[in-house]
Amino acid sequence: MGKHTTICIIDDEITLREVVRRYLELDGFQVIEAESGPQGLQVLRENPVDLILLDIMLPGLDGFTFMRVLKHSGEYTVLDVHGAVPVIILTSRGDEKDRITGFELGVDDYVVKPFSPRELVARVKAVLRRTRSGQDEVLDKTIEFGQLSIDPLRRMARFGDHQLTLTAREFDLLWMLASHPQQVFTREQLLDRVWGGDYYGDDSTVTVHIRRLREKLEPDASNPTIIQTVWGVGYKFEPPDSD
Repeated sequence: MGKHTTICIIDDEITLREVVRRYLELDGFQVIEAESGPQGLQVLRENPVDLILLDIMLPGLDGFTFMRVLKHSGEYTVLDVHGAVPVIILTSRGDEKDRITGFELGVDDYVVKPFSPRELVARVKAVLRRTRSGQDEVLDKTIEFGQLSIDPLRRMARFGDHQLTLTAREFDLLWMLASHPQQVFTREQLLDRVWGGDYYGDDSTVTVHIRRLREKLEPDASNPTIIQTVWGVGYKFEPPDSD
């Protein structure tokens, strides 16, 4: 997996970056670094990457603000061309409020400092597997339901003339549901299929991502018609009308 896969470490602790770089390179990954939020943006403008390791407490731009810039400012052109890049947060703050904020912004995983470099590499591989899995069999087949089209090759989704700005996990979740229209999935099933069996979180993560996906996809997120809740069970994808 590591060959030709580039990981960007954005952290102001030089010793941490050196250790993480060493372990990632031993596994065959290519690594680029930045020591501040603004420098991280510049590095990402100039280098396409496959995954970002992002500290929360960054000089110049904290990690959560950094994520908002990636999503909304247009600075990060890789997101526009290739779809969202997965992000793992590196933090000494592991409280629930921070985790929820991160997941709402599209974070894929959390690693709390201090951590084992071997565990971090394992998590990097797990996130990359999850974001790349399930696409090979239908890699060149775009799903179309009325105005909604989902292109797994470019990892892009459109509703009418509007391109949806989805995080890596939101895209995977939409793809999973749309690939099985009208089939009901429990939160546990979605967590297992989209996040993977080695994910460390709980099924509230699914609820947060469903809400965010509805806000971007549904004409009225408070009254969803495409991603429907089946009370007491889970969720299903109801194809939108072709009109």
